[in-house]
Amino acid sequence: MTSANLRYFQRNFSYISRIKNLLSHNLLLSLGLGLLACSSSVADEGGNTNNDIARGAYLMKIGDCVACHTAVGGRELAGGLPFETPFGAVYSTNITSDKETGIGKYSYEEFFDAMHHGVGVNGNLYPAMPYTSYSLLTDADTQAIYAYLMSTKPIKQANRDNDVYFPFNLRFGLKAWNLVAHDAKEFTPSKEKSEHWNRGNYLVNALGHCGECHTPRDTLFAMEQDKHFEGAIIEGLEASDIRPAELNRQNWTHEDLKSLFTEGYSRKGTVFGGMYPVVYHSFSHLTDDDMRAVSSYLLDTDEDITPQALTFNGHKPELPGYTLYKGYCAGCHGQNGEGRPNVAPAMAGNATLDKASPHNIVAVILKGIQSQHYNATTSFYAMPGYADELSDEQIKDLANYLRLTWSTQAGNLDVKTIQSLKEVILEHD
Repeated sequence: MTSANLRYFQRNFSYISRIKNLLSHNLLLSLGLGLLACSSSVADEGGNTNNDIARGAYLMKIGDCVACHTAVGGRELAGGLPFETPFGAVYSTNITSDKETGIGKYSYEEFFDAMHHGVGVNGNLYPAMPYTSYSLLTDADTQAIYAYLMSTKPIKQANRDNDVYFPFNLRFGLKAWNLVAHDAKEFTPSKEKSEHWNRGNYLVNALGHCGECHTPRDTLFAMEQDKHFEGAIIEGLEASDIRPAELNRQNWTHEDLKSLFTEGYSRKGTVFGGMYPVVYHSFSHLTDDDMRAVSSYLLDTDEDITPQALTFNGHKPELPGYTLYKGYCAGCHGQNGEGRPNVAPAMAGNATLDKASPHNIVAVILKGIQSQHYNATTSFYAMPGYADELSDEQIKDLANYLRLTWSTQAGNLDVKTIQSLKEVILEHD
């Protein structure tokens, strides 16, 4: 008997035993009540109940499956979204229940191997699929996600071939990569931390797989675990340093993080780039309790944090960046950087400005930000990019002015730094 069959037998045997016990104690008052009790807990052919599927739907959202397995303008979970890697483009796959082009024929054991070990029915998976983080998932949560995906509407859409260069297109090499770079192990709570902190750790590192973007990678494209959450460059943008020391230095509070992850906006600024679909499809669905657990882990405290006054050092009209700010930025961000609701974030206290690295300031000036829509009351206009309009000297002056006026950072960027950043930021355009 396979483990899947054993779980099926155990679940159904337990179910029959409960019904028998209820009947023997005359707790079913009528046949109608008995039928109602049966219908509310009927399992599908895989032994999954409605509760399993509903829990799997929640976990799937937090795991950000939709954002990665849905192409722009495509059908949900049908795959086709490209991921640019140093070795070429990898396309996400169809994970609907379709038995020909999706994962409808996957047994639970095969699904587990894909999620935890990066081994699919057709061979090893590229680590663009974050199995290096999903391996931390508990068996129960993996089963729930499997139950939900098997309940989805089948969508017949063939998977796109990856455009990976030789020799990286030879998948057997991934077996060696796994031996060197992947240590599959289930999540273990820390006995020294609170239940909330541990839940947040699990949500952030296993389901949310935040380290996949916010942790630098080595020459083998494996996460550098000794630099966990230090930040990394992803397609021209910098996934920020989200270690507790940095978040606390910037005075992020639990409410700030809740607002950012549920609305895409907080008093510390907005998300942009790859974080927009993550918030829209994933973290905005967190329950209040799980959201607090996430912020407890990221801030490394369960205690409330007192918000401090947002930084505004006053305008310095004598600086060359002052005229640039008034001409290009003030119309949306406000004369004093106060921002405009549903139009543009505030400059005062903005976390992007108050980072040691100026990377994202320069990236936003060059490339702009796409419009964002979260719900009926929260959305933001698109910000234009000025790569073709501003000179390197002007970009330097504007970036320095923003940092000097609305952050604790120095305004000492030079043209050479701007040119170096520009080369990296525009590489993928």
